[in-house]
Amino acid sequence: MPEKTEPEKAGSQKTDSQKVGVVGLGLMGLVLAAKLVRAGYEVRGYDIDNERMLLLEKNGGTPAESPAGAAAGASFVILSLLNSDIVREVCFGAGGFTAGGFTAGGLMESAGEPLLVIDTTTSRPEDSIETAAGLRERGISFLDVSLSGSRDDIVALAGGDESDLERARPVIAAFARSCHQMGPSGAGARTKLIVNLISGLNRLVMAEGLVLGMKSGMDMEVLLEVLKDTAAYSKAMANRGERMVRADYGNPSSRIRQHHKDVRLILEQGRLFNTPMFLSGVHDQILQAAELGGLEDADNAAAIEVLRRLAGIPSS
Repeated sequence: MPEKTEPEKAGSQKTDSQKVGVVGLGLMGLVLAAKLVRAGYEVRGYDIDNERMLLLEKNGGTPAESPAGAAAGASFVILSLLNSDIVREVCFGAGGFTAGGFTAGGLMESAGEPLLVIDTTTSRPEDSIETAAGLRERGISFLDVSLSGSRDDIVALAGGDESDLERARPVIAAFARSCHQMGPSGAGARTKLIVNLISGLNRLVMAEGLVLGMKSGMDMEVLLEVLKDTAAYSKAMANRGERMVRADYGNPSSRIRQHHKDVRLILEQGRLFNTPMFLSGVHDQILQAAELGGLEDADNAAAIEVLRRLAGIPSS
């Protein structure tokens, strides 16, 4: 059985080094960096977007010139990147700008001893296994620590060596309310895909029901409140229900294109383990339609927009 443990309170226990590097300052990476600063860590961060670096500085962190700069002198480096291909670039690249846009190779160039990489990227599990093995050969530890929940309510799903996780717990405690040890390398990444499979389909089922309510002329605010009080309730309803009813897809906490990437990885896992994925197959097509309809950077609540358009319901 996976072990669930509650992390130490942020700041109640400190690592040998208070320096943490963060590579990737997107929606979640910037949240992690800010939480680490508030917990008392010295944070150096890197992103290819200069505006994200300025936001890091505003939140109390220090911009670095590259992944190498973020890792310099740190005992921990947190990766929060788009996919596992970019993770490999950052960890193993030879330097310079690569196709993913990140200055790669930095972790190899300036890694101190002992460095522990905490990869929060939603990755292909097999890539996490390979990355862990490759870094281990270079004396660097690696945990795939996928994150579930909202920016204010994060749950960590960890794969990797238990001793590495114990060492990383104080850092993880700075940004997550709980941490689950799921097994060896790749287990955290695979668990995150299963979580995303179920949560994504919860959103899609809710969207289908809400569109039926809209099409039949029901009072949507009343319907949503009733749904929340019945067996139909889910966290997806609490997090996305109002957005769906109001067609509010801006200021995303997670984007359609990111979740579509995850669904493709989910389908890949289904093929790998010869597991039926009927519902995820439909979900993939709806997310593809959303992207083709210009919603790739909209919040995940925009999955309902595909159904609204097919039903002839204007979003405003």
